[in-house]
Amino acid sequence: MILLAIITIGCAGELTDSSLPVVPAPAPVSIDSLDISIISQPDNHSDTVQSSINNEFTVYFLDVGQAAAAFVMCDGKTMLIDGGGASGSSLIYSFLERHGIDHLDYIVNTHPHEDHVGGLSGALNYVSSVGTVLGSATEYDTRAFESFVKYLDEHNAKIIIPNANDKFMLGSAEVLILAPLKDYNDVNNNSLVLKITYGETSFLFKGDAERQSELDMIEAGCDLSATVLKVSHHGSDSSTTYPFLREVMPEIAIISCGTVNQYGHPHESVLSRLRDADVKLYRTDLQGDIIIRSDGAALTVETHKNTDAITNPTDIDGRDFAHIGNSRTKKFHTPECHTLPEEHNRIHLETRDHAIEGGYDPCGNCKP
Repeated sequence: MILLAIITIGCAGELTDSSLPVVPAPAPVSIDSLDISIISQPDNHSDTVQSSINNEFTVYFLDVGQAAAAFVMCDGKTMLIDGGGASGSSLIYSFLERHGIDHLDYIVNTHPHEDHVGGLSGALNYVSSVGTVLGSATEYDTRAFESFVKYLDEHNAKIIIPNANDKFMLGSAEVLILAPLKDYNDVNNNSLVLKITYGETSFLFKGDAERQSELDMIEAGCDLSATVLKVSHHGSDSSTTYPFLREVMPEIAIISCGTVNQYGHPHESVLSRLRDADVKLYRTDLQGDIIIRSDGAALTVETHKNTDAITNPTDIDGRDFAHIGNSRTKKFHTPECHTLPEEHNRIHLETRDHAIEGGYDPCGNCKP
């Protein structure tokens, strides 16, 4: 059984009682014309990543396959938002070990699905101490979630379900809980939605929140504007609607998904919306770990590989993708093939080898 907080206030309502420290809301700032630099990163990038750990504000969007995990550090304070799936536990463990992170001030489990909670056990196995743990549920009947709770018990830590409008500080960055605004009886829509603001830059994390949560945040008058959007639900068509994107107006979008995954993520409809919004798009399946640093005014983006894969979403049907796969038939085609699948079934593939390795067969018409 899932135990969830039922939240009835809107984003503009008064803050309810919470166990989290409350700070005054900052004055609104504009994110227009921010200075965003893109840096090429060599494959042996650990030294560069290590040096960036000491910057004032850094977010690591970790490549955990068809899952999601992000590590945030500000002024020496640390927060892990989701941990990928259980198969990614060793990756999370190794990341923390490599950077000498033996204490996590905050752990956030946006929702209890395995691909978000599974790897948190790896983090808890490495660190010696844990501060505050936030989640959308305190119980969930899966082995991955029960393992998470077991390791929390070993650290004498308990999951706190925050309320919408709760705020706390991560160093000099403010973290605001935007959602869920009510109990949706749906694990994805009950995802915690966080907005982290550092100076004039801001980052929006949505877990797997879907259309209904997006609509309710808009109707409640939440300030959704953000410089960087962590795209919900791995780029599923169930999220990232046009009305939501118009409210966020991100400069950069990050999609965390696995290479040629069985769900067809990210869906072409979401990629199309991001193109229409003129968003710079990065994907962990194509670029590996994605690191964004902020000095409060300017952003620097580093990637593990394929820096130019999708620096401009308008290029997504051009040179970056030589073939188009059909997630339903498992065939792949040239972009000019007259039997291309419907857009919602399309998967963009970098090379022929990429398609074959993903289990796709060549189309008999265009013979790619």
